[in-house]
Amino acid sequence: MTEQNAAAPAPKKQNDNLKLPTRAEDFSGWYNDLVKRAKLADNSDVRGSMVIRPNGYAIWENMQRVLDGMFKDTGHQNAYFPVLIPESYLAKEKKHVADFAPQVAVVTHAGGKPLPEGERYVIRPTSETIINRSFTNWVQSYRDLPILINQWANVMRWEMRPRLFLRTTEFLWQEGHTCHATEADATEETLKMLDVYERFAEDYMAMPVIKGQKTESEKFPGAVNTYSIEAMMQDKKALQAGTSHMLGQNFAKMFDTMYQSKEGKKEYVWQTSWGVSTRLIGALIMSHSDDAGLIVPPKLAPMQCVIVIIGKTPEERTVVREKAHAIAADLKKAGVRVLVDDDETKGPGFKYAEYELRGACLRVDLGPKDLEKSQAMLTRRDTKAKEAIGIDTVVAKVQEQLDAMQKALFQKAKDFRTAHTFEVNSIDELKAKADDGFLLAHWDGTPETEKRIKDEFGLTTRNRPFDLKQEPGKCIITGNPSTGRIVFAKAY
Repeated sequence: MTEQNAAAPAPKKQNDNLKLPTRAEDFSGWYNDLVKRAKLADNSDVRGSMVIRPNGYAIWENMQRVLDGMFKDTGHQNAYFPVLIPESYLAKEKKHVADFAPQVAVVTHAGGKPLPEGERYVIRPTSETIINRSFTNWVQSYRDLPILINQWANVMRWEMRPRLFLRTTEFLWQEGHTCHATEADATEETLKMLDVYERFAEDYMAMPVIKGQKTESEKFPGAVNTYSIEAMMQDKKALQAGTSHMLGQNFAKMFDTMYQSKEGKKEYVWQTSWGVSTRLIGALIMSHSDDAGLIVPPKLAPMQCVIVIIGKTPEERTVVREKAHAIAADLKKAGVRVLVDDDETKGPGFKYAEYELRGACLRVDLGPKDLEKSQAMLTRRDTKAKEAIGIDTVVAKVQEQLDAMQKALFQKAKDFRTAHTFEVNSIDELKAKADDGFLLAHWDGTPETEKRIKDEFGLTTRNRPFDLKQEPGKCIITGNPSTGRIVFAKAY
């Protein structure tokens, strides 16, 4: 057979490049491909860092807008502090510097010259130290308290095993920092902000979370107590979605952040810090998306509705286009984020696959035959259910389906978590169910046992849930007394 006569390979379909690995066969590969093919983020030439593309950044902007409103509603103000922190500041708190040292990037040269010891800088891994220096200058009297500050910023923590959105050397976040006159006020603030994170995760991300206290070995370096919200991803691994730290007076004592009380005494302030990051985008993807691509809860979706214009001739498309833009204008007035697709270079099949991949919540198909019937075809992203709707009901139907989708995504994720949460009462059960989700087990509270469980089974403590009734028992590893069950899971 000659080269000319050899059978040519079948041409690739236009939408073949949009297909992903399935979650069942390769969850990690599915996630990585989805992030890139949905144009959410790319790897950067800077090791461990990412380029957040417009599709991904739009989700972050929506998250940021909602959270910023929540922070301001609870009395917080935004400020900004330097990205460079004197290296000497980190050394003031031994636990803080010891835990962050492997992740810190240090500036050793500036202005073409090496910086002398004592004058070097670290690139912000977190801002407790440098913000405390400002607090020391700002706080004089009890009348200056409380101080409630939030910062939107970038952070750098050197990452050895980077994954887009989940673990990157540089990432975006918000970090709240507050000062209070009493321990009770600081504790109230710590738990209040944890409640804010819970409400955001569940009401906006449609992602159920477990709220509770971290163990001593898992708490933030320099904190008295750390509290977290923990979510379950579709591969049954845990993801820490937000943390709130009661810092006590540790950082205040480092920087002499003191105030004069009503009684005229000099007292150290009590402090908190709390934060979430672009890691939430990874959590959102792994909570809801499917083998066809991205699924975004409507409250955070950049593209809540896309109207696809269908028509073979220029005349048909002109008429349909006018109606599509009129419908879009009505949707925008109703607060719906909508896009009209009039691209003639791609067929409808490719567009449908592309918008599934990119996570458009609803798709409205509009063609000349639809106009003849005064209807449009509505397709929902999560269920793929199709429905013919009247042209004059599009706005109402879109709003109805967006609301239904938001609720359905939360319930589906909650049902999944419930189905993969187990009480385990022995080492054998722990081993058998190590990959099955959240395991509620008795633990003797020692770091040695915690480490053994991590080393032998790959399970880490997530938190001790506030809403889990704590009853005494025996540690499943040592048999020693346990004050109650704690959540163990494999985690990101």
